[in-house]
Amino acid sequence: MRYRHILVVVLAVATTVVMGACARRQSAPITTPQPAPPFTEPAAVPQAPPAPRGAQAVVDNQLAAGPALSEDELAGRTLEDLNRDSPLRPAYFPLDSFELNDEARTIVAANAEVLKQNPRWAITIEGHCDERGTAEYNLALGERRAAAAMAYLVSLGIAPTRLKTASYGDEYPFDRAHSEDAWSRNRRAHFVISGK
Repeated sequence: MRYRHILVVVLAVATTVVMGACARRQSAPITTPQPAPPFTEPAAVPQAPPAPRGAQAVVDNQLAAGPALSEDELAGRTLEDLNRDSPLRPAYFPLDSFELNDEARTIVAANAEVLKQNPRWAITIEGHCDERGTAEYNLALGERRAAAAMAYLVSLGIAPTRLKTASYGDEYPFDRAHSEDAWSRNRRAHFVISGK
């Protein structure tokens, strides 16, 4: 009788572990009430971006990208074209954090200026994580990262009606390597132009 009780407990634990593993693979991204547009991994990000090098370097890179496009120039470009050469840069986060540090605030502020120059753009802010952590943890952390970037944009004068958030956890890394450098590139809020 005692062995039967132990066998039932072992089977229950094994079933829970297997169901948990299956549920992890089948969990859907956490999103805000408005659904995000589909993610286009290769087209939106043709290659890994450089590692964060400091706030001034980010501002210099965005200024070097050239002047804002006119309404006529924008009208002829598809969303895919705009996102391929997007002036919106990702904001990076430290490990296990969703707080914007000084460098991330500088990037988001520069993105806010681009959005002010292009008032018809709507964007989706995607929250991403590195590969460490469970799927559930990474989805929740990605959502918090996207929400933090959105809140900062709103505080800088961007209308919340132009913004949506989505979390992809560790599903779409910029860099697929398994190193600290790769992980630092993957912990980000990624800004995607989703309407114009």
